[in-house]
Amino acid sequence: MVESYSQNANHNMRRPVVKEDIVEMMRTRQAQNKGFLKELEDFARRENIPIIPHETVAYFRLLMQTLQPQHILEIGAAIGYSALLMAENSPHSQISTIERNPEMLSFARENLKQFDRRKQINLLEGEALEILPELPDDHFDFVFMDSAKSKYIVFLPEVLKKVKVGGLIVIDDVFQGGDVVKDISEIRRGQRTIYRGLQKLFDATLDNPHLTASLLSISDGLLMLRKNVENVHLEIEEI
Repeated sequence: MVESYSQNANHNMRRPVVKEDIVEMMRTRQAQNKGFLKELEDFARRENIPIIPHETVAYFRLLMQTLQPQHILEIGAAIGYSALLMAENSPHSQISTIERNPEMLSFARENLKQFDRRKQINLLEGEALEILPELPDDHFDFVFMDSAKSKYIVFLPEVLKKVKVGGLIVIDDVFQGGDVVKDISEIRRGQRTIYRGLQKLFDATLDNPHLTASLLSISDGLLMLRKNVENVHLEIEEI
């Protein structure tokens, strides 16, 4: 039994904002996982471990096969599922993935040992804010952020230093089941830190002249950012 996540943990990202019948179509009609990825997917669903849903899996297959990035950074490894998915679809990529949860780390270590057949993935254990400054600047072509939603805006300034000009950053679960468009007075108190963090993220990125930004209504929302200049300036205001 996996203990790190409860049935009630961050329910918002389990409420896709696209119509339910379209979500069902995207999850059933697109090519399904096979082999060890299917095993890991089934394990995560059974144990209530949050992993990317199938519509995001299909999108990432397309991204990886098309972009074939040399160096990938992931913040939020969990059990190693998304890192292994990226490795399978971009066989020449080198992937650095960060995780701090001790229980998830134990699963990730075992899964990478067993299934990272080309030894593409480097698991970095600890807090992202401590690890990120140690990584090389202007190094990564692709970043996937799928960790604490309120911390995205905290991580982003350091992440931008690590990404090459022209590099792509994909940030997961930014719609929070549609709550991001509500007034904060309508948000449950326990979710307001996430809400404030995401509003700061949107304010700093969506109309930033140093970035090209796009919001995608896949699953609980993806924010995609292209780094256009070497030194990106972020305006981060209190909310």
